[in-house]
Amino acid sequence: MSQEYPGPTERRREIGQIVSGSLTEGLQMKLCPEESVEDVRAGKFVVVDGQKNEFFSMITDVVLSTSAKGLIGNPPARDDELMRSVLSGTTTYGTVALRPNLMLPKDSADDGEPDLRPVKTIPGHFSAVYSADARDVNRIFGDETKDSKYFNIGTPLDMDDIPVCLNLERFVERSNGIFGKSGTGKTFLTRIVLCGIIKNQRAVNLIFDMHSEYGWKGSYEGDRAEVRGLKQYFREKVAVFTLDPESSRRREAPVDFAVKIPYSQITAEDIILLQNELNLTSTALETSYALVNRFRDGGWISGLLRMDADDMKDFCDTNNVNQAALAALQRKIRVLAESCKSFLVDDGAGGAEDDAVKKIMSYLEAGNHVVLEFGQHTQPLRYMLVANILTRRIHENYVRKKEESLGGKGGEPRPLVITIEEAHKFLSPSLANQTIFGTIAREMRKYNVTLLVVDQRPSGIDGEILSQVGTKITCLLNDDKDIDAVLTGVSNASGLRGIMASLDSKQQALILGHAVPMPIVVKTRHYDDEAFRGSMMESKRSDDEIRKDMDSDFA
Repeated sequence: MSQEYPGPTERRREIGQIVSGSLTEGLQMKLCPEESVEDVRAGKFVVVDGQKNEFFSMITDVVLSTSAKGLIGNPPARDDELMRSVLSGTTTYGTVALRPNLMLPKDSADDGEPDLRPVKTIPGHFSAVYSADARDVNRIFGDETKDSKYFNIGTPLDMDDIPVCLNLERFVERSNGIFGKSGTGKTFLTRIVLCGIIKNQRAVNLIFDMHSEYGWKGSYEGDRAEVRGLKQYFREKVAVFTLDPESSRRREAPVDFAVKIPYSQITAEDIILLQNELNLTSTALETSYALVNRFRDGGWISGLLRMDADDMKDFCDTNNVNQAALAALQRKIRVLAESCKSFLVDDGAGGAEDDAVKKIMSYLEAGNHVVLEFGQHTQPLRYMLVANILTRRIHENYVRKKEESLGGKGGEPRPLVITIEEAHKFLSPSLANQTIFGTIAREMRKYNVTLLVVDQRPSGIDGEILSQVGTKITCLLNDDKDIDAVLTGVSNASGLRGIMASLDSKQQALILGHAVPMPIVVKTRHYDDEAFRGSMMESKRSDDEIRKDMDSDFA
C-alpha cells in the first residue's frame, strides 16, 4: 500500500507558472508577483506540477519582461514607488527559463524506488512551479540514512539543510572528473568524495598525492593552517607511501613505506609520456625502442648510461641508429636519472620497485587504501614518470586477476579508483592513446579499474576521454575552452554553460552524469568541520598507536 503524502501546495511554495515552452528548448515560467526576481538563482532545483506528471527541473536563465513595450522607453520615475509597485508583477515581471530533466508519473507508488523517467513531453499552460522540498531531493538523489550506496556531497541552492547524495555504486563504475580553476576547492571536493568511497566501502583507492594533501594532513586556505588527511579519519584503512621520506619527517607525517624504483622498470612508453618535459624528438623516441631491443633483460636505461663513445658508435653501426640522436637521448636520460636519484635507483638495488608494487597490491587486495606522497618531488617530470610506472604495473596485475576470475581461478578483484591530479599531462590528445591512464579511461570498468581525474584545465584533456567520463563535478571555470570541454557530449550544453559561469568562486559545484539522476548545483559540504568529522567512521586508535605501527624509520 502506497504512503499518502499531502498535495504539492501543502508542502511546497509556489514561485510561478508555465506560460510557454517546448520539449527541445525548455520551459518559460512567469514569476509570481510576490517573488523577487533577485531571489531566483540559476541552478536552483524546482518542480513543475503537470496534470499527469511532476517535472523535476533546473533554472537555467532569468529574464526581465514586460507586457507594455512603451515602458522600456519611458520607465516610471525613480522616486515613484507607487507606480513601480502597481506595475510590478503584472505589467513588469520576471520570466524564468527551466530545463526539465526527469518526470515522475503522479500515479506511481511512493513506497519503493520512484519511477523516474526521461522527459518525453512537457506540462500544459499555467502548470504551477514550486520550489523543491526535502522529499523531492531525497526521491531524486537518494537518502544516505536509508542506503549506504548514497553519500552526502552538499546541499541544493537555497536549501542549506537538505543533503544531495552521490550514488557511489554508480560513481565507481566509470571514470570521473573533478574540475575547476585554481582556488575553487577541487582538493577539498576530492577529499570529500574519497571519504565517501572509503566510508561506504564501494572501492579501494590509489591516490597519487602530488602536493601531500591527502595522507596524514592537508592545508587550508582559511583561518586554520591544517586539516585532517584520510589517514587521520580512517586510520588502519589507509596506508601512506612516500617518495620523499625526508619531507615526511619534516612535516611529522607518519608513513608506511618508502618507494624506490629501479631503472629496469622504465619502459620506452614511459619515456614517450615525458617527451615534452624532456624535449625529446621523434628520432630520440625511435632510438629508445632500438635500445629496448638490444637490452632485452629490461636494463636499457642502465645500458645507455654506461655507454661511452666507442660503445655508442658500435651500437649505431649495428642497429642503424643516428649517433647524434643516441647521444642526445643519453644526455636527457642522464638528466632524468639525476633529477630522480632519491627514488630512481640502479638495478643493483635488487628489485625495490617490485617490493613497492607488491606492497601496494597487498594493501589494495586487503581492502585498504593507498596514498602515494611525492613530498618535494612535485615537478611534472617526476610525478608523471612515477604515476605512469606504478599504474601500469598495478593495472597489469588487475588485468591478470580479472582474467583469472573469469576463468574460475580466483575471486573478482576489488574495484579500484586511481586519483590523479594534473590529469591533462597524462591525457592530452597527443598522449591519451599512449599512456596507461588513457587505456584505463577507455576501458571504462572492464578490469575493475577507473580514474578520478582532478584538473584545472580540462580543455587539455583529449575530447574522446572527456566524453567517456561518467560523472563530472565542476567548480567555477572562466576559460570558454575549459567550459566547452567539460560539456563535451552533454545534452542541453547551452543552458548548463550559463549555470557554470554563475557559480560562486568557492564551495559551489555543478554535478552531472552517471552518479546523479539529473544535473544539479550544490553548495558542497565543509570538509573537516565538526559535522563532517561526526559523520565519518573513525578508528578508536590514537595517533600515537598509529605511529608505533609505522616503519621504525618514520616512528
